[in-house]
Amino acid sequence: MELGIGIGWRPEIAAEVESLSGIDWVEAVAENLCADHLPDSLVRLRERGVTVVPHGVALGLGGADRPDPDRLAGLAARAGLLGAPLVTEHIAFVRAGGPLTASPRLEAGHLLPVPRTWDALDVLCENVRIAQDSLPVPLALENIAALITWPGEELTEGQFLAELVERTGVRLLIDVANLHTNHVNLGQDPAKALDELPVEAIAYVHVAGGVEKNGVWHDTHAHPVSEPVLEVLAELRSRVDPPGVLLERDDAFPPGAELAGELEAIRATLRKAAPSADAGPDRAAARKAAPAAGRGPVASPDPAPASDGSAGTGARTAAPSPVPAGTRDRTAVAQTALLSALVAGTPAPEGFDHRRLRVQSRALAAKRADVVAKVAPELPEILGDGYRAAFLAYAGSRPMSGGYRRDALDFAEHVLIAGGPADPVARRRLTYWWQDRSGARPPRRTTRLVRAARAVLVGK
Repeated sequence: MELGIGIGWRPEIAAEVESLSGIDWVEAVAENLCADHLPDSLVRLRERGVTVVPHGVALGLGGADRPDPDRLAGLAARAGLLGAPLVTEHIAFVRAGGPLTASPRLEAGHLLPVPRTWDALDVLCENVRIAQDSLPVPLALENIAALITWPGEELTEGQFLAELVERTGVRLLIDVANLHTNHVNLGQDPAKALDELPVEAIAYVHVAGGVEKNGVWHDTHAHPVSEPVLEVLAELRSRVDPPGVLLERDDAFPPGAELAGELEAIRATLRKAAPSADAGPDRAAARKAAPAAGRGPVASPDPAPASDGSAGTGARTAAPSPVPAGTRDRTAVAQTALLSALVAGTPAPEGFDHRRLRVQSRALAAKRADVVAKVAPELPEILGDGYRAAFLAYAGSRPMSGGYRRDALDFAEHVLIAGGPADPVARRRLTYWWQDRSGARPPRRTTRLVRAARAVLVGK
């Protein structure tokens, strides 16, 4: 399916997205949508014929556990509600621990890289097949940005993706900003990755901004798209004409005119990089001849499945084989050890760069603080300038075990148990806020009115 030029739809820029000209489609974060009701802005866009693709962030298909059926059902419901031609997710793990390791469940609140090993690939492929069987439309998976790399990797990123496509028939969502991030942070050559991956399986492309600090590139999605990222997009366009290209922005949203300017820069890059009719030999053919390490050559994938769902979810190019015994257990132990080091302060697993782990750990805590401030804006309002320091101190000793809303409640409870805040008015406000949201069910209307009146009196 030809998608064209799109932009990530976010509630904060809904009006700007609707007013942009030349937008063929949008992508919405699946977990931010209700399964049975669409925001008015998305309804209007769909009525205008704009395609909407749900983009999941919480499945954790690269994790040791099999995909959660409820999360899959929710993603399927959103795809149906949107009439989407496909759904997308990430090649990442987002949680660890639990029954496979007989340890507490840990949530990263972020997309973390899976090792490019045969064990990790076996687990990922089986999880992808489970997801494909549960979804009503084809699935495409995105490469992620990384601050850290696993020791003992057996495949390059391009080889890993090629083998994934060969085994499952899954489509690819290639984020060129993430390729640039991995170039700066891990020394991985974007051109080599593009040469090795199956570009014919690309469903669409992400383009996003970031910023470099102290030699580390942070994939913020809160800065303008940089020239190096556009150069990676040009590299990709020289190899294939992608069905769709989408601009992502998740924070520090600029005016609509700036978004329009970034979209035009993307269009110009695609036009300029398009190969001429007398271009040289097909680079995809050269990739197909390059063997992967370890288990022999990576075969070229069959043509990508039709995105109209006519071939089911466009799943397999070969009969699936079960994950070898013990593979999930080994994967679970390794991922739990890494995530525990990042969020619970346990010793770093052998072979990891300790400095990079500290950078990643600080980034995870900072993201938790930022997201909790968004989902529970009353907390920074009540705690004032002390919110961030208090939350980072809490995050250093309390790993996230549920979602961000649960994290907000746990943080408020932690502050109250510790005797804070020092200001009695703020303490009463925080107590009432926590009480309103921590019950087994939402408070009745009368209770809400009484508490609202009490809050007004407390504030005087």
